Amino acid sequence: MTAPRTLPGTEFSGDAAISAARTKEDIVVGDRLVRFRWRTRALHWLVALTFVLTLFTGLPIWTPIFGWMAYLFGGLQVVRWLHPWFGVVFSFFILIQFIDWVGEMGMTQADRQFIQLGNFLKYMRWELDEEGVGKYNGGQKLLFWLSALAALGLLLTGIVIWFPNLFGEGLREASWLIHDITFILFTLLIMGHIYLGIVEPGTFTAMIEGTVSRDWARLNHPAWYREVTGAERGGREEDRRTR
Repeated sequence: MTAPRTLPGTEFSGDAAISAARTKEDIVVGDRLVRFRWRTRALHWLVALTFVLTLFTGLPIWTPIFGWMAYLFGGLQVVRWLHPWFGVVFSFFILIQFIDWVGEMGMTQADRQFIQLGNFLKYMRWELDEEGVGKYNGGQKLLFWLSALAALGLLLTGIVIWFPNLFGEGLREASWLIHDITFILFTLLIMGHIYLGIVEPGTFTAMIEGTVSRDWARLNHPAWYREVTGAERGGREEDRRTR
């Protein structure tokens, strides 16, 4: 069994784990594992906030059904001005997040198996053997790549829509269509992400405080749990605890 990654010299738990999560991640702090440092969490919530602002200013432009949302920002003319700028800010933050996470988002054999439809359905029923799942499972990695692709598509088509006089009619019409389809699919994808983050206990808290329990890590990301704690595959829980 390899040595766990711990902060040296002190026993930590509770608030100390949250404090450690300001600058560190992938370490053991008492009975908690630090999953996300502060910078990672801040980027995630900035992406989330700017996505919501871009969505809420875009919906009134898309259809009169959501026209009432325009009044939340000062009217339809205001959201027509705000929407592209929110889109630019969203694109900036998701680019920074992409740079921050891309090194950890390579698809392993376990990830490719995870995203197979049959295995994903088993995961939703809590029936999937996840022993090979690392810090991010195949679904989370797929979400990362699809989000990056969607953000790029929305940015490029949004530029064409924002400056229509610079482009030909065919490109403008194609951009409207691609922009609409992409934002619908992207929104559904994010709704699924939010649902899974809420219904799975401990997941939402991890993106707030930065830490997770040993039980959560061992259940949901066992390969990452073993990597961080130095536990052996299939070992007993008491063998996995930091001493």
